[in-house]
Amino acid sequence: MARILVGMSGGVDSSVSAALLAAQGEEPVGVWMRLNEPSEVYCDYERSCCTMDAAEDARRVAGQIGIPFYILNLEREFLTAVIDPFLAGYRAGRTPNPCIACNQVIKFEVLLAQARALYGCEAVATGHYARITQSPDGRYQLRRGRDGNKDQSYFLYSLTQAQLPYVRFPLGELTKPQVRELARDFGLVTAEKSESQEICFVPGGDYRAVLAQLTDWQPTEGALLDYDGRQVGTHQGTANFTIGQRKGLGVALGEPRFVWQLEPASNVVRLGRRADLDATSFMIDQLILSTDVPGENYRPLSFEATVQIRYRATPVAARITAQGEDRWSVETASAVWAPTPGQAAVFYQDDLVLGGGLIL
Repeated sequence: MARILVGMSGGVDSSVSAALLAAQGEEPVGVWMRLNEPSEVYCDYERSCCTMDAAEDARRVAGQIGIPFYILNLEREFLTAVIDPFLAGYRAGRTPNPCIACNQVIKFEVLLAQARALYGCEAVATGHYARITQSPDGRYQLRRGRDGNKDQSYFLYSLTQAQLPYVRFPLGELTKPQVRELARDFGLVTAEKSESQEICFVPGGDYRAVLAQLTDWQPTEGALLDYDGRQVGTHQGTANFTIGQRKGLGVALGEPRFVWQLEPASNVVRLGRRADLDATSFMIDQLILSTDVPGENYRPLSFEATVQIRYRATPVAARITAQGEDRWSVETASAVWAPTPGQAAVFYQDDLVLGGGLIL
């Protein structure tokens, strides 16, 4: 029997994860992470995992299962590791993915350390749809979840060999409908609870409001240029846009235009036709290769994989080649659309996650 700290968000997935571990004879300990001040504007909306309602749902589930439950304040760590880089990224013309940063730092560094130090737990479990296996030589491997519609391995590529032995994903072999049915079978109060697709600290998806509230960013008029360099309008700041964006451009040019390039230094947004955003090569940095490689610091000069450049993107065959210290080129066998700076490029062999990096 293992004592396992379960990150409980107050949603159905983490609730079932805790219930399954208890049913399997493990000793789960529930913890709800307080990542924001619930009274703040940027975290006060109905379905957020940040609210005290979510904490109460998690507490009630822990009571139903009969396991200990705690609230862990990680506001400072979340601000430093997730919110601040997120806001800085948009100001620099990138589109950061805060869920990746939260998993990398909060859940599987900070929470894992707290699991051992504060609660005497040997592992951390979450409600992610992903799997962990072992190769014949004993190395740990991160794999896609069985439910292709819910697989979340893309957000977990940064898990290392030092972390994987101490991580549990109880839902990895299950589909979402099966998880719902298990929640009903367990009689959990979260069984019918809807799930949020929002970023937990960005109400309604309006990150601009968070930028204005938490930084000195203000809308500033700049030039909106077409693909040929002709000015076709104005905008209120590059931070309002992301590569590939079509809506909200405020121009009608007879055929669709998409955000092609962002130039924060000059406050210029360049538009392109859809085909202009096709690419067969791009650069990444901060490469992490943690699964099925012969050492934590091992970096092959070149390797082949399939690459997925956003959560719902179709993986395509690629060759990844070192281009100096911590820079890598990714050359794809077929075009990918709108590789976006700040987003992750995650590498796979079939369902095996090799690792990933951030698009430059």
